[in-house]
Amino acid sequence: MSRSKFVSLFKSSPLYDFLIPFQRAPNQWVARYIIIVFAIIVRCAVGLGPYSGQNTPPMFGDFEAQRHWMEITTHLPITEWYFYDLQYWGLDYPPLTAFHSWLLGIIGSWTDGSWFALDVSRGLETDDLKSYLRITALLSELFIYIPAVLMYTRWMGRHYNKASPIDQTIIAAAILYQPSLIIIDHGHFQYNSVMLGLSLFAIVNLLENNYASCSVFFVLALCFKQMALYYAPIFFFYLLSVCIFPFSKMNLLRLVSIGASVIGTFVLMFLPFVYQGGFGQIIQIMIRVFPFDRGIFEDKVANFWCATNVIVKYKNIFTQDQLKRLSLLITLAGISPASITIFLKPSKTLFTWCLASCSLAFYLFSFQVHEKSILLPLMPITLLLNEVDPDVISMVCWIANIALFSMWPLLKRDQLSLQYFVLGILSNWLMGNLSWIRMYLRMAKIPVLARELATPVLPHNLFWRFVIISSYTLASLLHVLDCLFDPPQQLPHLWVISNVILSFGCFMLFWCWINYKIIQKATSKVKAS
Repeated sequence: MSRSKFVSLFKSSPLYDFLIPFQRAPNQWVARYIIIVFAIIVRCAVGLGPYSGQNTPPMFGDFEAQRHWMEITTHLPITEWYFYDLQYWGLDYPPLTAFHSWLLGIIGSWTDGSWFALDVSRGLETDDLKSYLRITALLSELFIYIPAVLMYTRWMGRHYNKASPIDQTIIAAAILYQPSLIIIDHGHFQYNSVMLGLSLFAIVNLLENNYASCSVFFVLALCFKQMALYYAPIFFFYLLSVCIFPFSKMNLLRLVSIGASVIGTFVLMFLPFVYQGGFGQIIQIMIRVFPFDRGIFEDKVANFWCATNVIVKYKNIFTQDQLKRLSLLITLAGISPASITIFLKPSKTLFTWCLASCSLAFYLFSFQVHEKSILLPLMPITLLLNEVDPDVISMVCWIANIALFSMWPLLKRDQLSLQYFVLGILSNWLMGNLSWIRMYLRMAKIPVLARELATPVLPHNLFWRFVIISSYTLASLLHVLDCLFDPPQQLPHLWVISNVILSFGCFMLFWCWINYKIIQKATSKVKAS
């Protein structure tokens, strides 16, 4: 596809209008700085609002959890990090998160030691502490996630969609302004961008055929948050395939280098714990990282188990062990199409599609899923904005909106309603998804700039048009009901369950569509780049 045609995909969007003046080669670096600065401004604005657990003792929320981990890692020996007072936000992420907390705790203690004083600082909510933690989330994203997004879009522009540098910047901006990650990391408060950024660096290195570096970055992502396992099957089968196929030219040296990189990185991450406390430390870390005793799902999450639990009360029918095995079997079945495809056809053009399918299957079917876990499949899904198909862009924008909607009960509980609506409107406006409003303004005799929509807000397929319009209508209706009326006393969770069922239905349909596209691409004559 020609560059001029590609540019036209975003021609009706304000994002295009903002950045196109910098399309001349000497000015393109300015465009990159503009999107980064604006991304920082948006994140800072969100950070001015509430956060998880604000003013809600005794446990508070994720903000307090992150602060508490900085407290224990800076005051306790490493052998106690995964054992100390587990009833109060015990550390339950892998070692790299612990080291990240330790570093931020050390730096913060130089400013004010009371922020992380052992035990007595619990529940601390001073303005200085809040500002410091907000800044750490911002810098973590600025140095890891944002560069990874820019590198990915640059590679895709050079080797796949042939987009010009300014077009690459427009796509990168669209990815960076995706509202779900912004509101969770900088509103609710977590450091998901670190894990997602490390995973994205792994993808970029894979695309560049730097397989050892790819392995290192992906293990680092796993060692930051175990949810990166959502991506693991696709990385594993792709790397295995490029090592053993064709059999006549099996590359054992490549296989050994990948294996050594994986083992070496894991050893580096766990060695301090083993050196100080023995191999029992690894067992305790695994127990904390994989809490199978918590149940099949937590809170109300838009996946298969929670949505169908309305009809089938799984906990009354199956034991915990049976549910573990059942969810494992269904998850394996769900990830099989993408895993088998990428193994038999290790194509770079298919890789992101398969990541999206596999991670979404984990979200839909696996054991112990949180609402925020939708960020995992949402990352590769938003990367599909690099496709040169307007229907794909329409589908990605739709599911990004549904992902944000699926977290509404959580965000409402965090008192982030204002940020939720403003970010949702802002991201859709920047992408040109609200351009259809011009038609109604002109009908009302309100003067507006007349311009043709370059990218349809809806796909061409009538079925998907019906699905998208219906889902938006129902989501809007649910918001109105939730804001104006309390649920019936006999059904206190009615609005939340309705959100779960609607979101799950959309995710399930989108997952089927992704797998259809994967099969379509795999059986076409298009070869990997």
